[in-house]
Amino acid sequence: MRLKDKVAIITGAGRGIGQATALKFAREGAKVMVCDINQEWIDETVRQCKAEGSDAIGQIADVRDMKSLEAMVKTTVDKWGRIDCLVNNAGIVADAQLKNMTEDQFDRVIDINLKGVYNCTKAVVHKMLEQQSGVILNASSIVGLYGNFGQTNYAAAKFGVIGMAKTWARELGRKGIRSNAVCPGFIATPILSTVPEKVIHALEERVPMGRLGKPEEIANTFAFLASDEASYINGAVIEVNGGLTI
Repeated sequence: MRLKDKVAIITGAGRGIGQATALKFAREGAKVMVCDINQEWIDETVRQCKAEGSDAIGQIADVRDMKSLEAMVKTTVDKWGRIDCLVNNAGIVADAQLKNMTEDQFDRVIDINLKGVYNCTKAVVHKMLEQQSGVILNASSIVGLYGNFGQTNYAAAKFGVIGMAKTWARELGRKGIRSNAVCPGFIATPILSTVPEKVIHALEERVPMGRLGKPEEIANTFAFLASDEASYINGAVIEVNGGLTI
């Protein structure tokens, strides 16, 4: 168990990549704080984590609301005494071409996908500094590296979280805190549920491996980076995309 007794907070852990990450961490021995904005999703992920043997708990936390994040961090520390890893996974999409994008669409994605990452990390960093240890993992995207049609807001946010990960790697590395970013490609998650089948097929055709990624494949990457096996990986941006960008 590469994460035995480590304490991890995972945002957006109610479903998709976040849920898969919570379950992977549970299997690897971590104690998991499951965060999301939907209590039913939280409860189900906690149930599955416990079935894997994890001492998991869950709490509603809105990444836009520092008070709810501070309450969630307090709950985590009160129960387990420390925070070893933060996975900044929570995110949304609100796609439109630039000419059609509304201010609300832009602001919502930036507030959750970018400022939300800042808020969550700000909420845990003092505890990690006190411990002189910790791992911060930001979920970026290949869109944050290469852009994508109709995703001005999403690309800006995901590019921004790479910049924050690298900055934190410089600021916090000497304090025993590592910071990295993971850039998934096209992953089969509920976020694609409204995408037409012909579009999904076209996405698959663009990937050299001929398929979409699985949430578990991103979760495996997070688990490795959170573990002591990745003890000298700091400030990295890791693409997990099946070769899409070759």
